[in-house]
Amino acid sequence: MSSSSLMPSYAVVLRTRYACRTFGAALLGRLSYGMLSLSGVLAVKKATNSYAAAGTVMALFWLTSVFFSPARAALIDRRGVRRVLPPMATAYAMLLAGLAFATSRAGASVVLLGVMAVAAGATTPPLGPVMRMLWSRLVPDRRLLQRAYSLDAVAEELLLVIGPLLVGLLIRVAEPSVALATCAALVLIGSLALVSSPPVRGENDPAKSSAPSDDSMSSPKTSSRRRPPLQGGPGLRQAIAVSAGMGMCLGALDLLVIAFFDEHHRPGAVAWALAALSAGSAIGGLVYGAVPWRISSRLRLSLLAAALGLVLAATGLSPHPYVLIAWVGVGGLFVAPAITTAYLIADESVGPAARTQAGAWVNTAFNAGSAGAAAATGWLVGRMPLPLCFALAATPAVLSAATVLHRSHRLSDDRP
Repeated sequence: MSSSSLMPSYAVVLRTRYACRTFGAALLGRLSYGMLSLSGVLAVKKATNSYAAAGTVMALFWLTSVFFSPARAALIDRRGVRRVLPPMATAYAMLLAGLAFATSRAGASVVLLGVMAVAAGATTPPLGPVMRMLWSRLVPDRRLLQRAYSLDAVAEELLLVIGPLLVGLLIRVAEPSVALATCAALVLIGSLALVSSPPVRGENDPAKSSAPSDDSMSSPKTSSRRRPPLQGGPGLRQAIAVSAGMGMCLGALDLLVIAFFDEHHRPGAVAWALAALSAGSAIGGLVYGAVPWRISSRLRLSLLAAALGLVLAATGLSPHPYVLIAWVGVGGLFVAPAITTAYLIADESVGPAARTQAGAWVNTAFNAGSAGAAAATGWLVGRMPLPLCFALAATPAVLSAATVLHRSHRLSDDRP
């Protein structure tokens, strides 16, 4: 056995047949999500001259997108990427283009913009879960899959940094609505390119592959039209619970960092803290994917989530903005590894026919926790001391990790 097979590298992942083409197409489409928040807020604000309207419209979009994410992923698992993704991406792109057109003129109706945002959110293509499902096809080796998921998580972090920068460049030469239209074009081109990649073109028809056998045709409960609900056991439940806890931590962190720097009269330093978080996450993800771990993925996820929470709690005790930036960077080291591990657990907890849906549930839990924590933190800031707010924000990740560890020990103790 060669050394490359024992210690697979990121280069091995990218040299895998069709990996670069498929991953590049998915990243092109996912870049639009990194651009969407800023371009949407700017476009709606310019059209309505109201920050409240801009925030409401984009909140409706993201809440709808998160709420329907598992259903969209389940539809792809049931009908296949080739059948579902093109019409979904086309509808989404047309709705985004319509939103861009509506915001290109002043005095746009907020109600109309909200309706279009809700419709677009409901049809958001789940390119992240689809790509992670395709990674499991491209690199079936579990050690290589860990590297692939780490690479995916790091790339997603970078897209969240690159996206707003591209929007900033676009609005220097064009209206914000043009940036919104660019998001529509990117997601459509990326989705169609993804569907045209050989791993997707060669997929089996899920409707045919899941057809009932002669022995099961007499029982309607086992027909392909009445599939049982997603069942991933305790592993999937852990991944969802811990992802929600981490999302709550990071959703609260953005507001807490802003409040901290306002308190220290350094509002311009917020960007440095967020950059430190992204940089730490990218470094942590690359290092994590390169290590051949011997402890179980479920234990790793609990330890990573607990470490993230404890670092966040310590961040609130920072005496100086530079110290806080350093602590945020240290916390970022655990973000991509934890997300990578959660997706690995979700992938190994279900069968091939439910992998897109399982990944979408992890993603939904993270985003829902982030949105809920952001709203709660906005209410807490100003009513409680900031160090206490940081400690409260860290609690969900620590508790979710501790609860899972406790259950794991109970299960091991109960075994004969």
